[in-house]
Amino acid sequence: MTRRLEGKVAFVTGAARGQGRSHAVRLAEEGADIIAVDIADQVPTVTYPMATPEDLWQTVKEVEARDRRILATVTDVRDLTGLEAAARSGVEAFGRIDVIAANAGISSYGTALELTPQAWRDVLDINLTGVWNTVRAVAPHLVSGGRGGSVVITSSAAGLRGLRNLAHYSAAKHGLVGLMKALAIELAPHSIRVNSLHPGSVLTKMIDNDVTARLFRPDLAEPTREDVAERMAESNLLGVPWLEPSEISNALVFLASDEARFITGVTLPVDAGYVLK
Repeated sequence: MTRRLEGKVAFVTGAARGQGRSHAVRLAEEGADIIAVDIADQVPTVTYPMATPEDLWQTVKEVEARDRRILATVTDVRDLTGLEAAARSGVEAFGRIDVIAANAGISSYGTALELTPQAWRDVLDINLTGVWNTVRAVAPHLVSGGRGGSVVITSSAAGLRGLRNLAHYSAAKHGLVGLMKALAIELAPHSIRVNSLHPGSVLTKMIDNDVTARLFRPDLAEPTREDVAERMAESNLLGVPWLEPSEISNALVFLASDEARFITGVTLPVDAGYVLK
């Protein structure tokens, strides 16, 4: 590893598993200490099993196995006060924050006319307002540190095009693009860069579950992962069904590092060509 983030500290939301754990571990491999937060609980409108406290502690073990420090708390990104407390504790423990990886997000399915008001609120509150809460709570520490920094917001391919059965998710992820651009302008005087990542399908529990499988293969009573892979591969220019979380983490590390020191206000798809197709 090149240790591109040696001596820096990263604040990662949704860190218990999936992309969030991958981000935390990959940032640690590059030398960063980690402040990790996750709801570690089930949101009732989410149809796939969400992370648990045990998942979050596994992230702790994996970061520590890379010989980096980590402070992990069970914190809901809808809770601004809780995020502020996590950020303060991180600064007290590690002395600084340099990177924000605003990754936490959920999904559920239904057409715009079928979604319940609660399902709409949950997705908007976590996926959009939760990112604003995260930046609102943590970015002041980047500003006061006077060293600049990087904010990387996880949007989605659904933030660049609308998706059937995901009106609430698409709306939230599109909203993140506007938020990112406004933050890039406002934080530039402090040498803080703000960019958004737009993953396509990533092999995490958000898509690797029975509900998603039936959406992609309604023609089959009990579709397997292989059945879904065949259909998903048709959606991508590069012909792969999905990406591994590490593919997104590699892009995040680049945006967080000094290699991207003059990149801000950018929407970066990591999607095997899904948006173009």
